Amino acid sequence: MVRELREQDVQCSIAQAASVIGDWWSLLIVREVTRGHRRFDDLLRELGISRKVLTERLKHLVEHGVLRRDAYQSRPVRHEYLLTETGWALAPTLVSMQDWADRWLLGDGSATGMPRAEGTEVARVHALLGTTLPSPLLLPATLTSATTGPPPPATPDTPSPTTCTAGPPTPQSTTPPATLDTTQPATLDTAPRPTLDTAPPAALGATPSATLGATQPATLDTAPPLHLDVVADARATILFTYPSTGPATSLPPDWDQVPGASGCTLENRLFRGRHPDLTAAGITVHGISTQRPDQQAAFAAAESIPFPLLSDVDLRLTAALRLPTFRAGQDLKLKRLILVIDRARTIRHVVFPVLDIPAAITEATEAAHTLR
Repeated sequence: MVRELREQDVQCSIAQAASVIGDWWSLLIVREVTRGHRRFDDLLRELGISRKVLTERLKHLVEHGVLRRDAYQSRPVRHEYLLTETGWALAPTLVSMQDWADRWLLGDGSATGMPRAEGTEVARVHALLGTTLPSPLLLPATLTSATTGPPPPATPDTPSPTTCTAGPPTPQSTTPPATLDTTQPATLDTAPRPTLDTAPPAALGATPSATLGATQPATLDTAPPLHLDVVADARATILFTYPSTGPATSLPPDWDQVPGASGCTLENRLFRGRHPDLTAAGITVHGISTQRPDQQAAFAAAESIPFPLLSDVDLRLTAALRLPTFRAGQDLKLKRLILVIDRARTIRHVVFPVLDIPAAITEATEAAHTLR
């Protein structure tokens, strides 16, 4: 049951927070609404909770401004539950709890950008196959502009002085690739290193319409970040997450010693090299990290990145998909993975873990080409 604050705890903010979300069911309800389960029956199904307890907890979270009720049907009136800004502010708390459990309860306490053999990260990511991303799911992005011309070839053997470098590739996982081949996908939502494109998309999630030239460095647009949907209105969206890019001095100490941390520049350059062919095929590439938009924009300008790189600095996508993270210098970084998503927002292919970056990119692009 939800507990009332003791008099001696009234001035304690931790106790105040615990009185709102410290209950087991309240926290799990927030987790599920974050994932896109917004309706009463969906929450019943996902949580295995009694109707009475669910009704009480939803009322409690609405009263405290974590959730709000929106009518989605008039006859009879039915409501769905959406996160308020107060509720979305809990996304970092959910992700930090997940990261803590992955590292300290299910792992050995070490920091690693690779999945732990004894953990649940691989199963959790592959369980995304066939699910549908909540709609909309907007993240800040930054635009760059550049002269036209052919993009430079990917140069994995030449590290950039402004970005993290790639370590030697290791063999890609021998686990059979996860590919969706179903006509009735499951759904998560029953309701309907840097950045960007050569020109602003005409609409949220629009497919980039031009190839960014790289004969000269791109220039940074200093306008406020545009928010883009993580899924483009395209034949397919290849969404890849990566830990971090930036000047070597901005990376945490011993960054290259963290397994799976290096390789961000390589991955971005390889996608840059494939961008013209993917765009011609109606396939959009989105890269995502937890860096700030300005950090992503600086890298994009330096590397002439032609596709959107979105900032999940507020961890909304990470919480919605329960993506695996690791902590470096007290910052949460996304582990490397690739998702192929169709126009209906259904995840059709999963690459995780990414052990051989070039092979993983080839696998993902081939999967995207099979979608219609």
